[in-house]
Amino acid sequence: MIRISDLEYGVLRIPALSIPEGHTAVIGRNGSGKTTFLRLLSGLVLPVTGEIAIDGRPPRSVETGWVDEFPDRNMLFPLVRDEIAAPLRFRGMACREVEFCIQSLAHQTDILHLLDRPFTLLSGGEKALVALTTSLAGGPELLVLDEFDSHLDEKTISCIRPLIGGVGQKYIVWCTQNMDLTKDADYLIVLHEGKVRHFGRPEEVFPHLIGSCLYPPSWRCLSAPDS
Repeated sequence: MIRISDLEYGVLRIPALSIPEGHTAVIGRNGSGKTTFLRLLSGLVLPVTGEIAIDGRPPRSVETGWVDEFPDRNMLFPLVRDEIAAPLRFRGMACREVEFCIQSLAHQTDILHLLDRPFTLLSGGEKALVALTTSLAGGPELLVLDEFDSHLDEKTISCIRPLIGGVGQKYIVWCTQNMDLTKDADYLIVLHEGKVRHFGRPEEVFPHLIGSCLYPPSWRCLSAPDS
């Protein structure tokens, strides 16, 4: 369980929240605190006050995979192969094992043809897939995705959806504006002006959102998903 108590940072004010294992989608209007929330969960920043505990541990002691909406911000190496290999090499894994893992993951995310390409020459969608592959290489317990799917077409998203959550992540927290991804989540968090306005199963939360100011603008005309 991810437990949050008396959390304050920037616009965020979350007195208490418990997130069970599984896939949790996060939605909200621009400025609602979504990215700040994800950065706190990932341990990239520390709260001013309050606490986040992931199975009783602070975020920085948990193996976490982070994928930014703009992957260029987090790339460390010029070549795709070296970027994916980095988490494995930092662990001291043998070269043969590193190469096996790179090939296996790249096959699953369909980027084998990109391994020897410079990252700067990739398209936005290709960069997102490389970032996802790199985040999975370390076998994270927590996978945090900050609208990385905004650069992917529907066909690519449908191909990678089975992979996300299929390599042992205990928690997946995914900020997205994609209705299909949101309604397929186990849980849904709705942020508004830094506060959690709704939390629960998607079929429980969506009826409260239709036609309200909490609904992301791009979804305003959509009806609630089937329960």
